[in-house]
Amino acid sequence: MLVLGISDSHNSAAALYENGKLVAALSEERLRREKNWAGFPEQSVHECLRVAGRRLEDIDFASIAGLGGGFPLHSREEIIAMYRNGVDSGTRYWKEKAKVFAIETLYRGVVKDVYRRTPYWRKRDQARWQNRVNGLLRLGIAREKIVDIGHHQAHAASAYFGWGRFEEEVLVLTNDGSGDRICATVNVGRNGKLECLAEVDDSESIGIIYSMVTCLLGMVPLEHEYKLMGMAPYASVKSSEDIYQKLRELFEFVGSSGIKWGRRNGCPETYNSFRYLQEMFELRRFDAICGGLQRFTEEFISEWVRNCICATGIHKVALSGGVFMNVKMNKVILELPEVEELFIFPSCGDETNAIGAAYNAYAQHADYRSMQPLKNFYTGPEYDDDKIGQAIQDYSFLNQVSVRKFDQVEVAAAELLANGEVVARFKGREEFGARAMGNRSILADPSRPDVVKVINDAIKSRDFWMPFAPSLIDRRESDYFVNPKKMPAPYMILAFDSTKQVNEFRAACHPYDLTIRPQVVYRDWNPSYYSLLESFEKLTGRGILLNTSFNLHGFPIVSRPEDALHVLDESGLNNLAIGNYLVQKAS
Repeated sequence: MLVLGISDSHNSAAALYENGKLVAALSEERLRREKNWAGFPEQSVHECLRVAGRRLEDIDFASIAGLGGGFPLHSREEIIAMYRNGVDSGTRYWKEKAKVFAIETLYRGVVKDVYRRTPYWRKRDQARWQNRVNGLLRLGIAREKIVDIGHHQAHAASAYFGWGRFEEEVLVLTNDGSGDRICATVNVGRNGKLECLAEVDDSESIGIIYSMVTCLLGMVPLEHEYKLMGMAPYASVKSSEDIYQKLRELFEFVGSSGIKWGRRNGCPETYNSFRYLQEMFELRRFDAICGGLQRFTEEFISEWVRNCICATGIHKVALSGGVFMNVKMNKVILELPEVEELFIFPSCGDETNAIGAAYNAYAQHADYRSMQPLKNFYTGPEYDDDKIGQAIQDYSFLNQVSVRKFDQVEVAAAELLANGEVVARFKGREEFGARAMGNRSILADPSRPDVVKVINDAIKSRDFWMPFAPSLIDRRESDYFVNPKKMPAPYMILAFDSTKQVNEFRAACHPYDLTIRPQVVYRDWNPSYYSLLESFEKLTGRGILLNTSFNLHGFPIVSRPEDALHVLDESGLNNLAIGNYLVQKAS
């Protein structure tokens, strides 16, 4: 059975799932070269089929994540305006339609609640839904093959079926800004099925609060939340205490079990909280706001996880949804004594709902016991040396470059890295999601703190306080980070405390609190990248590299050979290992 999964929400994507295995997945942003592109992922559908060697007529089911229609906004400017004016863009339209624009305060309360329950809203959702169906019909997929799944059902399916722990009960939690007007769910997975125990309305969304603060601090919501998380450790507990207390007073757990929460103390519906938070944070220090917000998020969400464990008696926990991209919060959750085992679906924002939608449709129409747990996340296209060589030959370089070909380029790349050079790597199948896993990565020696400034200034244009992350050989894990529960960490979705050998990788951990967000590399998942790490280890004694995504600031990770050559040519990057070619700028 072949299932196509579609997510046309924020950072849209497509996925193909065949006979119990994820065979292809790709975000539309990579092909369109527009970060966080939203809409029907037509190019990704075609590319996934090409990668998998399948045709449209081979598809048995096409499963779309989300019941209310696709994400309506594309540009950063639209997203920022959406957060300033109310998260749901349809809100402003129907507000004007109803001639209530002038009574903003009333609208944000009673009128808003009424209009969400009128035929106007249903008509809007129906129109958006039909647009998504039309996208599949235009491709030639028959209407009877098209199915849907709720936004948070897709998140839950990604975590449950991705972990593949079907022989035991699993507590599955989802949490994001909003999807189908829900921000969080509590589920139990057993025997290949998911039972939803509770939902939290998006008017109570912690994720939206985090994004609102991102917007208030002059950054792009749905994109730059990680910058606030990176700044948070620099704030002292004392300076951020007041911010933390103000946020904590806005929410409380409800009911005897505490698996749901609600607003209190006059907090408006969170998608209309911009001005409320603006007044709360006025004249407050940037770092204190970040510190207080991060502490509140860590403590509130970890308390929710604890409540859910206590209510269900289930200590094996699977998580998905954009809020769980917060790796420092995930560290706190993992350390809860109530958590026995933890699985967080990698890159668990809306892009992976394409995978969750495919999982769910397959489980409904085939034997769930045939579904394989997720392993490596290399699900995109791959280019052989012939195609790469042709791309190099055809590219019009602005800079003078030298090109050499090796039987295996890893040894040459390791030598450059050991000598303090920065090397970009483009080889093997493209990794899915927000994290570079070595095949579309920029690499450096993490024992050299000065390399951070080189990468930031010459290539990435990142904010100076933002940490980098490491890739490391699996057998060296205990040398580099503390993992008492022995949870696998191959996806850069968990953070850990560093060991005393931190000077060997200081450039690849948080410079203030020395936590790291590792990618543990396994030989059978990525033999060539493992070989590069081993070659570097032979030269230096260190089986660990700084790994950051291969892209220019504000652009998606590179996808085609031409994208990689463009970044080399347009930035301060000097070395590119692409396939088995080494392309270097003339010194």
